[in-house]
Amino acid sequence: MKEKTNKFLHKAKKNIIEYVISNRLFLSYVILALFSVLCVRNFTLHNAFSFKPFITDLGLILVIGGLGYLIKPRNQFKYYFFWTLFYTILCMVNSIYYTFYSSFASVGELATLSQLETVTGSLFEKLRFVDVMYVLVPIIFYLIHRHLASTTYYYFLDKVEKGKKMVVSTILIGALCLLYSFGVATSTDYGRLVKQWYRAYIVERFGIIVYQANDVIQAMTPKLSSLFGEEEAMDNFNAYFDQKPEHQDNKYTGVLEGYNIVFIHMESMQTFLMDLKFNGQELTPNLNKIAKEGMFFKNFYPQVSTGTSSDTEFTLLTGLMPAASGTVFVSYYNREYFTIPKYLKTKGYYPFSMHGNYLTMWSRDKAHPSLGYEGLYFEDSFKYTDADVVNLGINDYRFFEQAIPILENIEATYDNYMGTIITLSNHSPFAVASSFSDYDLSYTFETVDEETGEKVTKTTDYLSNKAIGEYMKSVNYADGALGDFIKYINESKAFDKTLFVFYGDHDAKLSRNEINYLKNLNPETGELYTEEDEEYTEYDSFDHELNKKTPLIFWTKNKTLKRIFKGEINYTMGMYDVSTTLLNMFGMNNKYSFGHDIFDIKDDNIVIFPNGNFLTKDLYYNNSKEEYKLINPDFKVTDDYIDKLKEETDKKLEVSNSIIVYDLLKNKTLGE
Repeated sequence: MKEKTNKFLHKAKKNIIEYVISNRLFLSYVILALFSVLCVRNFTLHNAFSFKPFITDLGLILVIGGLGYLIKPRNQFKYYFFWTLFYTILCMVNSIYYTFYSSFASVGELATLSQLETVTGSLFEKLRFVDVMYVLVPIIFYLIHRHLASTTYYYFLDKVEKGKKMVVSTILIGALCLLYSFGVATSTDYGRLVKQWYRAYIVERFGIIVYQANDVIQAMTPKLSSLFGEEEAMDNFNAYFDQKPEHQDNKYTGVLEGYNIVFIHMESMQTFLMDLKFNGQELTPNLNKIAKEGMFFKNFYPQVSTGTSSDTEFTLLTGLMPAASGTVFVSYYNREYFTIPKYLKTKGYYPFSMHGNYLTMWSRDKAHPSLGYEGLYFEDSFKYTDADVVNLGINDYRFFEQAIPILENIEATYDNYMGTIITLSNHSPFAVASSFSDYDLSYTFETVDEETGEKVTKTTDYLSNKAIGEYMKSVNYADGALGDFIKYINESKAFDKTLFVFYGDHDAKLSRNEINYLKNLNPETGELYTEEDEEYTEYDSFDHELNKKTPLIFWTKNKTLKRIFKGEINYTMGMYDVSTTLLNMFGMNNKYSFGHDIFDIKDDNIVIFPNGNFLTKDLYYNNSKEEYKLINPDFKVTDDYIDKLKEETDKKLEVSNSIIVYDLLKNKTLGE
């Protein structure tokens, strides 16, 4: 028995050695391809060796590689090099994209590449070495080929390789890997694969290759909408809105009739900043001031995807969610949308938008007229020099200074108006604006001099050179410009019949590790506190998501409105709730909004996010991990509760995306 075992092992060893020797190019292709896909999952989701996505990626790599055996050995390099290069580009693009957007790339968003020219600084600020190290893979593969070509390897294979047999056996092994992966997949796995908006989950479960292939199919679907899909989408649309409850009046109904409204779009402004003080000085004194003077919505969350600022503009004005693939402003601007500007235009309002950047940024030259704006006051409307540029355009100080006479002229010309003013200076990279701020982030403490033994006072400033420190100083600079704007408004004879709505468009896109420096930096040593330290503050992934809320403030200098818009509102609220809440105040209602009047729904609200996560007053649910964190520790969670909210989230995302993709409002009437 022992002799038979030894013979078997000897023969197996011999076969393995022969296989390796005669398949060195193919094995190099497999190993390097696996290295790329493992790296992209490791550097994004940190689950490189999770079995299911590994086995899926391996199966596809083997199936694709197996077809290479149909080619003569001397020409196989070209085939395998093409696919090695393909995997390299696929993984590198997704790695860089994830670094910038915390999501994975979509071919439907290729049109947004035109925006990179104006955000190059932000891109390079976040770029890591690991995001570009993938280029080593095709180089290594080429060097392996050169080495093999310098030997008799290809000549030897021409004589001994059995191409058809290798094709069948390799593809069979790959197919078995795929059969296992998809065979053990749950209905939830398939549902998320079809819907595609849970991108991280798809990569987590099926690997990067399946994700990207599925994304191509999803991107092609809207192009074929005239052939299939629209009828089903319309049926779902009608079913959803037919059962939607009628809007009910409340104490705020009609309070803004006859008044003007101006939105102040505050770039990358987050709510947690308003609670910060250093050396006795508030970080955002002006933002805090208007929050105390007006109505401050303390638990307000943006709902952005890869369109960032443009997603916020779209969701705020329409009550719809961002597109599942691509961005509305770039890919779907030529649809019919029911917006605040369009509703107010029916009452004689003049709608305008204003920004210190190029009109073509995020295709606003096309998207803003489509959303109902008439006046477009962009870069060409302002006078400035190169010295006035901070980040993407004219700095907020100069911008607000020149915006006031434009606003005063609009008020003198039109009986009523509504507008959106988009700020710019607090855009990443934050190091630019932070260099103009003299805000002091230093820390002074007493210690004992090691040489003399005497008590001495020392001052350190470790935060200023961290990403979070640069962000805070940038915010302080933007807050100063905001203070000037409020001063101009108060000193002007105009704007007595105007409500100003200040809102943060999205979070700063800082990582949890970068924010953690604010939570756990030891200001004396510059090191981070660990869990063993008494001063340590836990800051997990749920805390990071909950920290992304932004300010929403209703502020006015009108005495009548001041008595109405005051106090702190703690209801959980999303960007898609703004239009319904405000339209009610003008005595109108958009039936085709997914948000609620916050003063109608109050504490029963649910805020859903484009990735399928959702938030209530009681918990935050991560749909990818299928985990939640309680906000209300006394709340009792049941499976039925979670399932009901998951179903509502899926339905809203699906119907909202169908409205965008299939232009389902084109035959509807505004205000019906």
